[in-house]
Amino acid sequence: MTRHLLADDDLSPAEQAQVLDLAARLKAAPYDARPLAGPQSVAMVFDKPTLRTQVSFAAGIAELGGNPMLVEGRLAGIGVRESVEDVARVLGRQVSAVVWRTFEQSDLELMAAHAGVPVVNALTDEFHPCQLVADLLTVRERCGGLAGLTVAFVGDGACNMGNSWLLAGATAGMHVRISAPEGYLPAEAMFDRAHRIAATTGGSATAVPDPVEAVRGADVVVTDTWVSMGKEGEEAARERVFGPWSLTTELLAHAAPDAVVLHCLPAYRGKEIAAEVIDGPQSAVWDEAENRRHAQKAVLAFLLADGATDGTGSP
Repeated sequence: MTRHLLADDDLSPAEQAQVLDLAARLKAAPYDARPLAGPQSVAMVFDKPTLRTQVSFAAGIAELGGNPMLVEGRLAGIGVRESVEDVARVLGRQVSAVVWRTFEQSDLELMAAHAGVPVVNALTDEFHPCQLVADLLTVRERCGGLAGLTVAFVGDGACNMGNSWLLAGATAGMHVRISAPEGYLPAEAMFDRAHRIAATTGGSATAVPDPVEAVRGADVVVTDTWVSMGKEGEEAARERVFGPWSLTTELLAHAAPDAVVLHCLPAYRGKEIAAEVIDGPQSAVWDEAENRRHAQKAVLAFLLADGATDGTGSP
């Protein structure tokens, strides 16, 4: 059966640990895995602005022995010029995997249903699982492990990163606290998914309205832009609401003394995070950005090995 990474809970706890172990090995020895030797091609489709996603996948696919095939989303017109299903059938006959950065999670699921090759979520409005594999790899490097650690996510909890931290953190056996203004928390259904996972891993997932209480004693403090792609028209209103959730030195002082700071970037200093925090000694942001490459190589290698694909475009 063809395996995909569409949401963070597509990986079981054991599989997540396996991918993280592989990512660590590939970071130490970048050319040890060559599942795309040939070179086989991987389609990289971008409907949203990208920097880290494009460069990390392109470099990583090449290191795996493959050819990163850039598909310009605006030219392809997926879902407009041609249906998602038809595009999936075409791509599945040309490439060994599809990486798609797009808007609707339902479109990504359609791609996976019809491509016949592994499909990787490179970001949708709902989830950002590749970022979370990189984040967990970064935390593991800094802290030595994941299970039992407390993570505080402060800011816009209703974004894809808030959802992904709930699911991936629970899968890793972490205690995830989401702190956001009223109306900006993940949906209750997302907490329910995280609770079901946490019941098997010893982790937890909670909403903590007060950002100080959310950060108190935390081992990891995470934030993200207050204005996600597609929300630019809400920028002024969001800045008025989110002020108390800004990751300042004062807020960070309530975390564990050696707490790790993460931000998936792009960052807006003086808004969701202070310059002295993101550029300070507790920040692991640049390791986190590098780790996208190693994490995504591990994801691709895992998916290609786990599910046999025939490249015919048949699901």
